[in-house]
Amino acid sequence: MWTPEHRRAAERRGLRYPSDLTDAEWVLVEPAIPPAKRGGRPRDVNVREVLNAIFYVLSTGCQWQALPKDLPPKSTAHYYFMLWDWDGTLERIHHMLYVATREREGREASPTAAIIDSQSARAAQKGASRSTRRATMRARRSRAASGTSSSTRSASC
Repeated sequence: MWTPEHRRAAERRGLRYPSDLTDAEWVLVEPAIPPAKRGGRPRDVNVREVLNAIFYVLSTGCQWQALPKDLPPKSTAHYYFMLWDWDGTLERIHHMLYVATREREGREASPTAAIIDSQSARAAQKGASRSTRRATMRARRSRAASGTSSSTRSASC
């Protein structure tokens, strides 16, 4: 339930975009960002802004090309997104924020209960009945129904 306390905690006013990191969030996240590689050119990009760009794309669903001009270039943001996805940085950031949120709410760091849909659980078992597996699969369409088949019938009848 949304209480006035919850609304104040979730308020994103004063940020450039609702997806931007607050100072408190940045303090939590900053230790998870890997340092620049040794050797070579020093890192000259603002990593917080790169993370803001990644969160902007993820929260709005826009294309990388549609990033606003006040965020880092799309090539830089996408490069770091791919790098941090590959090396697990994004997963660590998610986990840190997840644990911090649960603890702030007075809950245990990891949930102690889970809900599993029995239909999905049966379908996931090896050797599940064909009808169960079929219910969870995407329906197939015939070529005729999809309109991709071509007809050789003559137009002059």
